[in-house]
Amino acid sequence: MNMHEGTKRESRGSRLTVLRQSTLSTVCIYVVFMLVGAGVGWLVGLLADWLMTLPWAPLQGPAELVASIPAPWLPAAGAVAGLGLGLVAQHEQLAIRLSDDRVVLTSKGREQEFPRDVVAAVFRDGKQLVLLGHDGGELTRNECDLDTGRLAEAFTEHGYAWADVDPHREEFRRWVPDTPGLPEGANAILKARQESLEKRGPSHEDVWELRGELARLGVVVRDEKRRQYWRAFPETDPAAD
Repeated sequence: MNMHEGTKRESRGSRLTVLRQSTLSTVCIYVVFMLVGAGVGWLVGLLADWLMTLPWAPLQGPAELVASIPAPWLPAAGAVAGLGLGLVAQHEQLAIRLSDDRVVLTSKGREQEFPRDVVAAVFRDGKQLVLLGHDGGELTRNECDLDTGRLAEAFTEHGYAWADVDPHREEFRRWVPDTPGLPEGANAILKARQESLEKRGPSHEDVWELRGELARLGVVVRDEKRRQYWRAFPETDPAAD
């Protein structure tokens, strides 16, 4: 199992299940990033020494500067940089606190809380965990590396409706510029989001912020290979983020 799960009692007496990456997985992340960083530092030193033997090679100034650094320092600096990347990776991991009356999601230092009665269904869409509202809109969508089987078991144990696939999957249509039938302003947002999606990738903050803007217009969007697919829902759930 690649996550840690714990159950304890809340003050109101209901069970609390905590789902997150295991300590071993977190330690492995740090070790891998530090080793890769140290390796990169070592290779940079070798490259600088090699460039110094080639008078015609470019970047002689930077190469000379790097070559002047004591040999152990570059791998050490790389390891420190790797440690920093490991901290960022841990910061972005999703942790879930799940009880019979609410679900709390924490990722990237941000916490989202949803009462049980606003959550109509929960499902996994690729590497993302999705909570649906009763109006068909998405309450939230988060990157999630936790085991699907354990997620389904935990949500089901607490009485939430777990779906093996998106209940609205067949309603999505591929977006193209000036698609008819979208709410006013949605095409402009989708165009801006498509540009960010292509230039910066699906995990960029701007891409996620524009997803929220679309949700406020009553549009759900999902991405496949940097293509956008959309569906409309009747109204925006006030609990949606």
